[in-house]
Amino acid sequence: MTTRGKPPEREEYTWVLDYLPYGSTDDKRPSYQKKPVVQAVGEKNFVLMELVPKEGKIPDIQSRVYIGEGDRDEIDHVKHRISYNNLSHGAQIELPFILEMNIMHDEERFVKFFNDAHPITNRLHMLELLPGIGKKLMWAIIDERKKGPFSSLEELHERVGGVHSPQKIIANRIIEELKEDNIKYRLFTLPPRRPKH
Repeated sequence: MTTRGKPPEREEYTWVLDYLPYGSTDDKRPSYQKKPVVQAVGEKNFVLMELVPKEGKIPDIQSRVYIGEGDRDEIDHVKHRISYNNLSHGAQIELPFILEMNIMHDEERFVKFFNDAHPITNRLHMLELLPGIGKKLMWAIIDERKKGPFSSLEELHERVGGVHSPQKIIANRIIEELKEDNIKYRLFTLPPRRPKH
């Protein structure tokens, strides 16, 4: 669950979901006035954002690009945070695959989630927030990890037969959290920014 109190880490890397040569779909200006944008998802908190590429640069879809401090190869600046509904059709199609790539790129973090997940309330366990994991699978995971922590997502799948593709399950949960602004519990994402009044 995202920790309270301390500010979230800023995204340093993002994964490219789509390149829009004529800017965002909601930009109503004539084509010749629009600048290209890149739609991307942050690596740590899965923040969806639009980035402005450097002149003459076209980042590849599914590539990992640096957006942190200092010199950036491909991105000029972060334009703004966007919501799931602002994603292009292409970006929405790419998102599940790219999230799975991101999860495997940072596998240790997600293995730790399965090893450390705990009850949120008397009746609800963090594991049950994952799509397809009910009480039976939750107990299978808990019983298995008592014998020793999982060392990889593949090992989790081998030891707990019902968990077929852990990275897919996590990706599906992240997408649920990105789609639903008012979701009660967030395991992996940050809440949307509240509009300033």
